[in-house]
Amino acid sequence: MRPHSGPKPLSAGASVEVADFVRTYTLTGGRTRPRHRLRLETVLELGPGRPGPALPLECEQILVLCRIRRRSVAELAGTLGRPVSAVRILVSDLLDTRALRVPVPAADSAYIPSSDPAAGNDPSVKLLEAVLAGLKTRFPDAYPQAG
Repeated sequence: MRPHSGPKPLSAGASVEVADFVRTYTLTGGRTRPRHRLRLETVLELGPGRPGPALPLECEQILVLCRIRRRSVAELAGTLGRPVSAVRILVSDLLDTRALRVPVPAADSAYIPSSDPAAGNDPSVKLLEAVLAGLKTRFPDAYPQAG
């Protein structure tokens, strides 16, 4: 019979991996899903609100990065060296405090429905031109050039 030697010690790489997992767990408060649906390419900019005092240091770093210029969720995760899932949760917290916001793209802002029935809810010519340009770029063979 072999003597029991106890658990095997962790290698340096494994202990760093465990430490990163524990840090990510505490960073998100154990949460695994953000309250807002955020894609990798979702662009963020500073908003008018202020974050609460209990937010982690990474939230302050996100705000500093977005103060310089707009950033995507993927870019923030890469710059911070944190998993995208954790950054989505932090960004979601900052959206809740209105410290960050998702800017409305110019083409989308051309069609904002009005509550005034007299104003009509038709899309603007600018929006239709933007959609047509996008379709021509995406499907160039579907729109033959006039010759």
